[in-house]
Amino acid sequence: MPMVDIDWLKDHVEVPEDLTYEQLAKDLVKVGLEEEEIHASQVTGSIVVGYVVDATPEPQKNGKIINWCHVDVGEQYNAVDEDGNKVPRGIICGAPNMAAGEKVVVTLPGAVLPGDFKIEPRKTYGHISDGMCASERELGLGDSHDGIILLREYGFSEAEYEALKPGDDAMHLLHLDQPLLEINITPDRGYAFSYRGVAREYHHSTGAAYTDPVIALNEQTPVVTGLEPGTPTDIEVSIEDNAPIHGVPGCDRYYARVIRGVDASAHTPNAMRRRLTRAGMRSLSLAVDVTNYVMLDLGQPMHAFDLDKLEGPIVVRRANEGETLTTLDGKDHKLDPEDLVITDSPNGEHGSRILAIAGVMGGLYGEVTEETTNILLESAHFDQVTVARSARRHKIPSEASRRFERGVDTQLQPAAAQMAVNLLEQLAGGTPSEHPTDINMTSRRLPIHFKANEVSRVAGLDVDVNTVSNILSDIGCTVAGGGNGEFSITAPTWRPDLNEPCDLVEEIARLVGYDEIPVTVPPAPVHGHVGLTPEQAYRRRVAQELAEFGMDETLSYPFVGDEDFKAFGYDKDEVAPISVEVANPLAGDRPYLRRSILLTLAQTVQRNLRRGVENVSLYELGHVYLWDPQAPAIPALPGGVRPTDEQLKALDAGLPEQPMHVAGILTGLAEQTGWLGDQRAVDWSDAVEAVNRIGERLGASLKLDQPQSENVPVQWHPGRAAKVLSAGVEVGMVGELHPRVNEALGLPEHSAAFELNLSALFSTLDAKPVQAKAISTFPLVRQDLAFTAPKSLSAEALKQAIVEASGDMLEHIELFDVFEGEQLGEANRSLAFAVTFRAQDKTLDSQDTEAIRAAIVQRAETLGATLRA
Repeated sequence: MPMVDIDWLKDHVEVPEDLTYEQLAKDLVKVGLEEEEIHASQVTGSIVVGYVVDATPEPQKNGKIINWCHVDVGEQYNAVDEDGNKVPRGIICGAPNMAAGEKVVVTLPGAVLPGDFKIEPRKTYGHISDGMCASERELGLGDSHDGIILLREYGFSEAEYEALKPGDDAMHLLHLDQPLLEINITPDRGYAFSYRGVAREYHHSTGAAYTDPVIALNEQTPVVTGLEPGTPTDIEVSIEDNAPIHGVPGCDRYYARVIRGVDASAHTPNAMRRRLTRAGMRSLSLAVDVTNYVMLDLGQPMHAFDLDKLEGPIVVRRANEGETLTTLDGKDHKLDPEDLVITDSPNGEHGSRILAIAGVMGGLYGEVTEETTNILLESAHFDQVTVARSARRHKIPSEASRRFERGVDTQLQPAAAQMAVNLLEQLAGGTPSEHPTDINMTSRRLPIHFKANEVSRVAGLDVDVNTVSNILSDIGCTVAGGGNGEFSITAPTWRPDLNEPCDLVEEIARLVGYDEIPVTVPPAPVHGHVGLTPEQAYRRRVAQELAEFGMDETLSYPFVGDEDFKAFGYDKDEVAPISVEVANPLAGDRPYLRRSILLTLAQTVQRNLRRGVENVSLYELGHVYLWDPQAPAIPALPGGVRPTDEQLKALDAGLPEQPMHVAGILTGLAEQTGWLGDQRAVDWSDAVEAVNRIGERLGASLKLDQPQSENVPVQWHPGRAAKVLSAGVEVGMVGELHPRVNEALGLPEHSAAFELNLSALFSTLDAKPVQAKAISTFPLVRQDLAFTAPKSLSAEALKQAIVEASGDMLEHIELFDVFEGEQLGEANRSLAFAVTFRAQDKTLDSQDTEAIRAAIVQRAETLGATLRA
């Protein structure tokens, strides 16, 4: 995000002399430019100008040559000899550009450099080095570490350089003592990526006098219209976009201007170098620095070419299949037919040599060098989508692409080129051409019909017509009409985000102040059904029940890969073809969308176990994605228009099924009642209890069906897992995970789990309201019934038999004990139920309960179960 330097901001807007960065941040946030951070200097201590009195080269055994130097750092900081006299400090320096007679930057003992690097006297190479001569990188001013800073070459004029004295404060000289404000820019306000835009917003916030620099620059630009036929321009340019994205040309304006006779030895002045550095850009060469400076100041990205290396015409076109470009960062890029490129025409071959990816980065050929004297300045306007896609495709985001992506002023190009040639003419003595090339295919902004009462209707602000007109004029709009409260508004070219009346309302609300918008709850007209849908209500009940059971809800990314398939025993060759594969996955090892929540929930359980959480009980509600390889292809829908109903149906037909699931995993201890109490590890019964609680909360009659061991899915323990049925429909699985799964995931033994297809479960429920029964005022009768039953008889089947035999008298039944022992035989077990009876119209006596008991015993005997004495 852009950095704001108050010193630079003053060029365009009046600011108080005592303005602090904290106050500047407050002023800008009022108009929506949010403070990201105020960066304080990372350099502290004494950093001064030093004069190198002598530098004695001393070869070392390792072949390196170091310089033993004596550096005059001023009367205040010089060393003291044995006689009490002030003498230059002795400093060791290994930089190749160290030389006697130079003025350098010296960090004295006690100074702290970026990275918490403390400067202290230390013995090295046989001498005591009493300070350090610093490079750009060591001071945080840039990336250069080829040598120390020589102030002679640091952009100072001859008079400024001569005025520098040993001991002068280099912190202030290099602005190392100044903070810097970083602001956050929303994507729709690209104009604020420049000091021109930030100054305008400071004016809106405070009312400070603002002068648009473009007005004066436009008055200086040469006239390119109305020239005599045949008048030659700087260079022939042809825009040939045969594949515009969404019908928008990749380049609708290309402005080129030449400046000749530039002094190749000219250096970037210190003031410009300092501003570029504080903006986060390296100083490279005068021509490149000027284009970067103009971009930061006005917001127009520019590129400088060595004119003598180019052969016209310049052709702006889409790349061809197989073409490549080596960009300025030295990396090779295979170009895509969507990439817009800048080319020239060597040997008469039209547009054959690629010079740059338009709006993103230049190539190595044609760049300005230390020998360049004739420069072609490119100041163009490129399509936002084209630039954004190229920058992301090649992973080379640049300062230029960041601005083009957000929208650049379509009328800024001549002014930006004029500012650049002014600076080059002033600093390097160049002669600008008076016949620039301007290929302008930009369209005029359409007027917006705007009613002043829209501000009240949309934003709730009571703003009079004159205030509306003044605000819109102040942001650069052309305002016509207004007599009857209706305006014809033409937005400025630097605001491509202003296209509809609602956009203008937002601008007015922003500048009046969001804090002025009254806080009201708008009335919501309600028709038909309101509140939660049955499915939403069911989901809430499921989540609440599991939370009350003591489980914690988590959310995980739905991405899985080969390692997850392997851990759960899936055959990748079988599951991958029926899984949705993400074209551009967040993680390369997890390119598929899950078909089961357990796979992603297990990752969260693993993370908790690895961090020392031993007793983990987690659940998650979410979608799974079931791809059908036989599904029709998903159609490519047009952009910018609503698809037809037939297109939407075709889209739905090609999408994977996405049912809602709930899954849970329980590990560790299910019960821990303290050091005197008992502890019990989790097993399959805890997962079954969770499922039963879900069924009870939903009013679903869930049954468990334990398949034969050979039919149990490979993820589950073959003897401790069961299918979950609702109204005869299979809706999930519950039990313990297979030991191989526990081992692969690092889970404890007997880890229990469940996963239910809630979409299938909900479809079996009756959403009609439950009819409550009258509460009986008569006393209840409790009895415990223990049956000896064959192991082949399930507890659920025996429970249903008791319910049927009890009739309306049964109020509650619960299985409370299962026992197996030698006295019962290997084929039998004991099932004990606690039952409660109550009548609605009388007190049950012994005869009533005995009759119910006899009916239960008789019904149980038909299943092979007998009541134990």
